[in-house]
Amino acid sequence: MDDLYRDEILEHYRHPHNFGTLPEPDAVHEGSNPLCGDRITLMLGIGETGTIDEVAFTGRGCAISQASASMLTDEIKDKPLSDLARLGREDILDSLGIDISPARLKCALLSLDTLRRALADRVAWQAVTE
Repeated sequence: MDDLYRDEILEHYRHPHNFGTLPEPDAVHEGSNPLCGDRITLMLGIGETGTIDEVAFTGRGCAISQASASMLTDEIKDKPLSDLARLGREDILDSLGIDISPARLKCALLSLDTLRRALADRVAWQAVTE
């Protein structure tokens, strides 16, 4: 079974879903893992009803970090912001489907951390501009 998950991870790494940029994102954040050099910039287009209408990411790094970002973008597309608050590390690890060593855990969770920070930045910006 691990081989199937490894194949899926490699497929997301080689052909990431939602890879690219959004022309006018409502929320954006660049996350990084300084220990290994992985980087992800996550961009969100948030509709008037509070739903993720568009999502894109760019980045570079290991297969785990990039596949995790690709899988996360698939997961959050068309979801309300309230659902995103419930996403946790177990959801990401379950999506990857393989045991992640402690050394690679930060790689696997980089996308989730970046999503949380993008949303926090958006909330902070709205508070300043209102």
